[in-house]
Amino acid sequence: MPQGGTDFIFGVMTMPSPLQDKSKAFALEIIKVCNEIKRTKRESVLTNQLIRSGTSIGANIREAMYAHGKADFIAKLQIALKECSESEYWLELLIESGYYDDSAVLNQCTEVKRLLIASINTAKKNQI
Repeated sequence: MPQGGTDFIFGVMTMPSPLQDKSKAFALEIIKVCNEIKRTKRESVLTNQLIRSGTSIGANIREAMYAHGKADFIAKLQIALKECSESEYWLELLIESGYYDDSAVLNQCTEVKRLLIASINTAKKNQI
């Protein structure tokens, strides 16, 4: 995918999407964080949960781009928001338990969550 948020789907250029870009960057960061924790702390229960929820956010946002209508679009974004909230929980546990000490990834999660909430609210306002 080219830089700057432009996505090419089936040869068609789509609009830049900060939400897609940030959720993908977050997923990539989650993969790095989980691999580091598994390697250095030998912890896998929490990290396996985090890798599932953290990478699912962007997948659901991507899926929303092909929604069957506005209601389906909103539903997919709401699923992404739930996954984001779950990821936030697992990150809080990992940080507060001492398995991980860099809260930057938690801040990144919060930013994605804010974008999701704003996107859902905008889509709901424009639903009529």
